[in-house]
Amino acid sequence: MSAKNGKSPAVTPELLHQLPKTDLHCHLDGSMRLSTILELAEKQRVRLPADDAPGLARAIHQGERCKDLVEYLKAFDITCSVLQTEDALERAAYELAEDAARENVWHLEVRYAPILHTRRGLSLARINDAVISGLKRAARQYDITTGVILCGIRNMDPRDSYRLAELAVAYKGRGVMAFDLAGGEAGNPAKDHQESFALILDNNMNTTVHAGEAYGPASIKQALHYCGAHRIGHGTRLAEDGDLLAYVTDRRIPLEVCLSSNEQTSVVDELSRHPLRLYFDVGVRVSVNTDNRLITDTTVSKELWLAHQHLGFTLEELKVLIVQGFKSAFLPYREKSALMRRVNDQLADLTGSLPRGAVLAREVDREDVGHAFDPPSGEFKIDTDRV
Repeated sequence: MSAKNGKSPAVTPELLHQLPKTDLHCHLDGSMRLSTILELAEKQRVRLPADDAPGLARAIHQGERCKDLVEYLKAFDITCSVLQTEDALERAAYELAEDAARENVWHLEVRYAPILHTRRGLSLARINDAVISGLKRAARQYDITTGVILCGIRNMDPRDSYRLAELAVAYKGRGVMAFDLAGGEAGNPAKDHQESFALILDNNMNTTVHAGEAYGPASIKQALHYCGAHRIGHGTRLAEDGDLLAYVTDRRIPLEVCLSSNEQTSVVDELSRHPLRLYFDVGVRVSVNTDNRLITDTTVSKELWLAHQHLGFTLEELKVLIVQGFKSAFLPYREKSALMRRVNDQLADLTGSLPRGAVLAREVDREDVGHAFDPPSGEFKIDTDRV
């Protein structure tokens, strides 16, 4: 489906599936295939709460509303139980990237906590090698770029987070893009893990922190000012603090928004009340992500469709959301710029126009820009960073 006669097509699930996308907030252990969990459990002789796909889906509350984030996170005990071998980790990473590529995700950042996969004696390095290997195998087969974000866990000993930060530094430039802090926020302040983030920042690495999901703006402040976060995971409750909202907006700190997940964990009452609309309208740099493809039963295409259905995002606005996802990616600047030129071309081909403020892929000449050419100065005036 491509636009004809320069007219924008209607927003449909089919069109959104075709558009190039990012998934910047995606957990490995929350994004497996049900069939894979069942096969791995049988092979490893791991007892699951159900022995068929429908029963397993119910056990992990797939797509069902949970009382809170704590109840939601219990599903990870099930998925992690079969992710304790190198083969299982490699397979899960490969299949996740394959599933993403099949819905035209062009850039995928996979996060996980290696320390949760050590029950059978695997070292942190062997665990990480397996995940990176799976992602690289998918990247060779599909048109997708990938990277790993290692997670410390809020409710674990900060010394464990520091070990994972050391692992991230060791794998800088070798598959690991950034360091994160995940887990329940309440009673587990990010500042307890400040030393881990100091190590990461001392080594000029990227950081993101789960914050403002189930806890208020104070959690986001700690992520920014104690951990030096370059992005915020979720940030759903940022709207409660107008001054902090302005700070995040002014400094172009991206929010990794996960609509369905926030509804499933009862962070928002209903999607129509999600603050994504507010954030977008006031100029926050936001991206739309899956969080957990399996547990939340979603895709990036579905999340964009929900933004259209429940929050009134037009096609042009959805294109801006997509571009903001690519702009927020933890990729080197030149690699990101080259990727964005491809993205803009694809969006223009499929929708009939470039995204607002887009960088043209081809060399700009006078005929391309017309009124933007300023004869007295002989300079082009093209806005390339409006989003």
